[in-house]
Amino acid sequence: MNKTKLAIITSHPIQYYAPWFRHINNDSDLEIKVFYLWDFGVTQKLDAGFQQVVQWDIPLLDGYEYEFVPNVSLKPGVRHFWGLQNPSLISQVKKYNPHAVLLMNYNYASIYNFLWKWNSRKIPLLFRGDSHRLIKPSGIKAWARQQFITQIYRRFAACLYVGKANYEYFKYHGVSSNNLFFSPHAVDNDRFFAQADHAKQQATIWKQELGIPSDHAVILFAGKFEAKKRPLDLLQAFLSANLSQVSLLFVGAGTLEAQLKTAAAQQTNIYFAPFQNQSLMPRTYAIADLFVLPSYGASETWGLAINEAMCLSRPVVVSSHVGCAQDLIDHQQNGLVFPAGDVSALAHSLQEAFADRSRLQRWGEAGKKIISQYNYTQATQGLKQALDYTISSIKFDDYKVELGKQKPPKQVSQP
Repeated sequence: MNKTKLAIITSHPIQYYAPWFRHINNDSDLEIKVFYLWDFGVTQKLDAGFQQVVQWDIPLLDGYEYEFVPNVSLKPGVRHFWGLQNPSLISQVKKYNPHAVLLMNYNYASIYNFLWKWNSRKIPLLFRGDSHRLIKPSGIKAWARQQFITQIYRRFAACLYVGKANYEYFKYHGVSSNNLFFSPHAVDNDRFFAQADHAKQQATIWKQELGIPSDHAVILFAGKFEAKKRPLDLLQAFLSANLSQVSLLFVGAGTLEAQLKTAAAQQTNIYFAPFQNQSLMPRTYAIADLFVLPSYGASETWGLAINEAMCLSRPVVVSSHVGCAQDLIDHQQNGLVFPAGDVSALAHSLQEAFADRSRLQRWGEAGKKIISQYNYTQATQGLKQALDYTISSIKFDDYKVELGKQKPPKQVSQP
């Protein structure tokens, strides 16, 4: 049986996607090649969010075929439109001769060029995104943006949505439900599950090293200290909640680090740990009794840290602007959702979470069951459904064209 050849175009090697690409590559029905437009993640590069040089310490290029497309941008990166400029992208993908092309992002110069020039009638395009419109836009600029994005999505034969908020985003931009296929956001669950017991042992030692009292529960924030993630909201809410025998731990780095440390300087039970690379993330989540993501705005499109924390059986508290809230948080069953930007509501959520420590542990166990369903197998199933739909549609259209070219049979006159 011939495999379906799929070209995947994405900005750079990402710790969440590389294991999925390996999983896809092991599928007997699919053959993939990933085209990377930048080499962040596998080489040392400055991460503007963390404000330090980063290179991930887990394999990101093993187990699947890939190639890097030369990027000629003077300022390469994904924080601005001109950060990805790859003139040879179309020729390199054509050389692979795929049956379909999956794009993982589009808002860059290189990919717009690809979109306008690629013959999508011959080789269909798919898109997988995670944007949402949890904050409803208004005004003429929002309308114009909606119309523009709607035109972009008309270039795609199918779109893969990662969750409920993302599904509504595609519908908002005119994508028919017939062209939408569920491919849930996932992390490498197996890696986190396999390391859970060892991570808990490591976390006990790390807790001592950080100076956190052994009898204290830990509220964890892990990620970039930047405005959209609202770590200062969490600090203020923690102080307001006035919890007994609970410490707050910030793990990471970023533009708000100095401000956070200044605000915490005169306080007790607030701790900081530096940026942790990927191999240490199981231990990072294992130290927590509660993981909190208080993001505000439209740019926390999913929050894959929530997936990772739930893999370690951690209960979670998220804001209503976090894209995964509708999918992963069963309110008061594995965590809580609070109105984004409402510090008093976040403080109340912290109090509610720690009102019953045994219930909090049950929330964590329930979360692990939920996240078990958000895996690479499910993500690949949605991808295959989309491919079957689009490729069969192309074949049917070709059949109709060929049928139209056939001359009608000669009419024989009756004697």
